[in-house]
Amino acid sequence: MSKSKILIIILVLFLLGFILPEPITIPVENATNKDWHPKTFFYGPWGTSGVHKGVDIFAKLDTPVIAATNQLILYRGQINKGGKVIVAIGPKWRIHYYAHLSTIDHNAGLLVSVGSKIATVGDSGNAKGKAPHLHYSLLSLLPLPWLADNSTQGYKKAFYLNPIEYFSNN
Repeated sequence: MSKSKILIIILVLFLLGFILPEPITIPVENATNKDWHPKTFFYGPWGTSGVHKGVDIFAKLDTPVIAATNQLILYRGQINKGGKVIVAIGPKWRIHYYAHLSTIDHNAGLLVSVGSKIATVGDSGNAKGKAPHLHYSLLSLLPLPWLADNSTQGYKKAFYLNPIEYFSNN
């Protein structure tokens, strides 16, 4: 295959990421806006992370965690702070990060549709001993500089999106 054909394929895939619809739902089964604090996104100081770059959705232990949108799962496993986590990429080249899981559904395919069960709510990682919850972050791979500000970690706002704003659009 020629370099020009490969370049065209890459360009088409890149543009498809922006064209595909992005239906986003609250990623905890039956959760409502009463299950999180509305001002925790980018709240600081927040431990060694500096600021809280997501939303904590509280639920009973082992409540199903569902795919927030149609996505490709990139990683399922364990990390230090997040505990059991899933990292996925969805439309608009956005990374969806699910952390503090109790269980991970390894039977879910690599491609999952919005609303599919992918895990359960837990308290793994640095949430051990705290109320069970899902930490959910939404990260844009393409920077959105108009969201940044002059705060200490404001440049990160060019990448991290407030998930609550997406939930309220549903």
